[in-house]
Amino acid sequence: MSQDFYQHIFAKQQKLEAVPSNREITAWALKVIHLLYPEQTGQQYASVEELKDEFLRLENELCDIMHATKACSNCDTSKLAKKFFEGLPELFRILNTDIQAIFNGDPAARSEFEVIRTYPGFYAISLYRVAHSLYIDDIPLLPRILTEYAHSKTGIDIHPAAQIDEYFYIDHGTGIVIGESCKIGKHVKLYQGVTLGALSVDKSMANTKRHPTVQDNVVIYSGATILGGETIIGHNSVVGGNVWLTKSLPPNSRVYHTPNHRVLKRLSIKLFGHKK
Repeated sequence: MSQDFYQHIFAKQQKLEAVPSNREITAWALKVIHLLYPEQTGQQYASVEELKDEFLRLENELCDIMHATKACSNCDTSKLAKKFFEGLPELFRILNTDIQAIFNGDPAARSEFEVIRTYPGFYAISLYRVAHSLYIDDIPLLPRILTEYAHSKTGIDIHPAAQIDEYFYIDHGTGIVIGESCKIGKHVKLYQGVTLGALSVDKSMANTKRHPTVQDNVVIYSGATILGGETIIGHNSVVGGNVWLTKSLPPNSRVYHTPNHRVLKRLSIKLFGHKK
C-alpha cells in the first residue's frame, strides 16, 4: 500500500467525531431494560434506595454518553437525561401491554417470563421503545444505534421514528421491516417477513410520509409487503401472507394472495423393495 493511502486513513482518523462505541451505548440501554425486567438477568437489589441509586447512575451515564457525542454538543444533556428517566414509568406500562399481547396471542407462550426472557419480538420492541423515547426528544444518533443493534440480533428492523401504539405483537419476527414514517395503531400483530416500506427511496422525499399507516386491530401475515405513505390499512383488517399492497384497505377488510398452483403429475414412490 502506498504512503498516500496510509496518510489518507490517518487524516480520516484525526477528523473522527467523538462518539462512544456502539457497545457502550447499547450496554446502557440494555441495563435500563434489565432494571425494568429483572427476569432477563435475575439481578436483585437489597433495597429500594439501592435500586433508586442504580437508576440515577444510569441517568448520569446517559448524560455522559450524550456529552461525549459531538452531535449532542448543543443539547442540554442533563435536562434530556432527566426527561427520559421521568418517562420510564409510561414506557414500562406500554412494554407491559406488548408482553400481554404476545402472551395472549401465542399459544406456544407458556408464561410472561418466557416472553420477556426469550422472545426476539419483545427484545426488538423493547429496544425500539427506548430508542423512540430518545428520538422524540431530538437526541441524535443514539436511537438509530439502538434499533440497528436490535436488528443485528433479531433480524427485526424498526426505525426509531416509527410511531407504534400499545399492545404491539411481533410473532417470530425475522425479516420484518418497519419504516421511518410508519404509524401503527393498537393491537396490531405482524408475522415474519412483513415489510411496511416506501414506494420510492428518492432522497427528496426524506421529510415526507413515505410509509404506511396501520390502524387498530390489524393482523398482517408472513411475507406481506405494504408500501406507500398514503396507504392506510383500515382497522380490524387481515392481510394474508405474500400479499403486495400499494393502495389503502377500508376497515374490516380481508385480502389474500391466491397462488396459481397445479399438480402436473402424480408420482407413486415405493421407498423399500422397489422393483423395475
